[in-house]
Amino acid sequence: MIIISSEAAPFSKTGGLGDVVGNLPVALRKLGCQVMLFLPYYRSTAEAYPDVEATGLTVVVHTAGRDVATQVLRASHEGVPVYFIKCDEYYDRRYLYGTPEGDYFDNLERYAFFCRAALEALKARGFEPDVIHCNDWQTGLIPAYLRDVYLHDPYFMKTATVFTVHNLAYQGVFGSELYDRTGLSRALFQMDGIEFWGNMNLLKAGLVYSDVITTVSETYGAEIQTAKFGCGLEGLLKNRRSDLFGIVNGVNYDEWDPAIDKLIPANYSPDDLGPKAVCKKALLKEFGLSLKPDWPLAGMISRLVEQKGFDLLAKAAAEIVNLNMSLVILGSGDKKYQEQALALAKKHPKKIAVRIAFDNRLAHLVESGCDLFLMPSKYEPCGLNQIYSLKYGAIPVVMATGGLEDTVIQYEGGAGTGFKFKKYTAKAFVDKIKEALAVYKDKQAWAGLQRNAMREDYSWERSARKYMDVYKAAHGRASVRLSKS
Repeated sequence: MIIISSEAAPFSKTGGLGDVVGNLPVALRKLGCQVMLFLPYYRSTAEAYPDVEATGLTVVVHTAGRDVATQVLRASHEGVPVYFIKCDEYYDRRYLYGTPEGDYFDNLERYAFFCRAALEALKARGFEPDVIHCNDWQTGLIPAYLRDVYLHDPYFMKTATVFTVHNLAYQGVFGSELYDRTGLSRALFQMDGIEFWGNMNLLKAGLVYSDVITTVSETYGAEIQTAKFGCGLEGLLKNRRSDLFGIVNGVNYDEWDPAIDKLIPANYSPDDLGPKAVCKKALLKEFGLSLKPDWPLAGMISRLVEQKGFDLLAKAAAEIVNLNMSLVILGSGDKKYQEQALALAKKHPKKIAVRIAFDNRLAHLVESGCDLFLMPSKYEPCGLNQIYSLKYGAIPVVMATGGLEDTVIQYEGGAGTGFKFKKYTAKAFVDKIKEALAVYKDKQAWAGLQRNAMREDYSWERSARKYMDVYKAAHGRASVRLSKS
């Protein structure tokens, strides 16, 4: 089976997509699945992994009216073969998708080329995949190519496709005047195909032409079939609901487990919570806060954008600063929300501290040192930080949406793992924080809640087994499709 993605940790990463595609192949391999991964060879990959080996293979792809040659390179990640498409014209750039000023002007060409080059490399290497697993709009053209350019190619005749939506809001929409650069026939540029309000939509291509669709939580899979969350594609998704599966992302407990975490000042577990206090003390020192002994410390690690609830935080801040708690925020994002967060910290230096940065060490310290973790996302396809927080006993307070709804169980009567509010309002958010603070006062109840949370299992093995079931379903659907053609 082949996984194709525009990024995968540790080779390339801008967010959750990189985490998922970096971990899923490893988990699949451990379950006995033969899996390979295909990625672009970005500048950042070359700088971090200069010893990637050449395969000696060069493939030529006709793209944007010309022939472009690419080398195929090879590495290994925890036993998984990783193949890279090397084309400096497209991938030797400082950023993956665009500069802070905006997306690269030729992203359509860059990822249409990547899709075709990956398929040609598969043929050249003699790999005959049962399933190709594509991820997000950057690989959305692959199912379309297999139904069009490679329709009668015996090499891919039995190949099924799975297409995963990690975030429906990012769709890869380009002007129709660029359509011929894809190399697809004009027959696909229609309302039931790639066309989207006069433009072309690469994510829609994946949704229309794949055998099976997955997204990263069951609730998000239901939400994107509604007008509120469907981003204009809700009708298509509703029509394909029998082919749509929600699978919550796993997390890598080799990296995110306070019992073995080497990045935190003291290790602890559900059976020994005491050393967590050492982590809390270190976190307060790191952020320059002092805290009354009986007050909890809340944390946020996030992109500072509206989706993550920072507009809600701004509205709720006046009440939050009057509660018996303090808050640390780590992240970066939109200038507007960065400035708002810094202004809050400046106005309330004894209650709020902010660090504008992407810092893995600090992220581990925040998870280990916090009592509460705030995640008031407007929508959240899956989310990972709330799952990390469960493992670290940093009790999540979340909006009941997407993966947050699926992974956090409302605390009540000694059972549950966190606190969820259902209305996206400042009042609902603050009320739920107050509810958590009331439980925090009961040290025995709070310790029980922490143990509940820390014993939850969101390992990649659990998710990978569900993906293997999906791959079987996709293969079955492809067989039926081929029998009818």
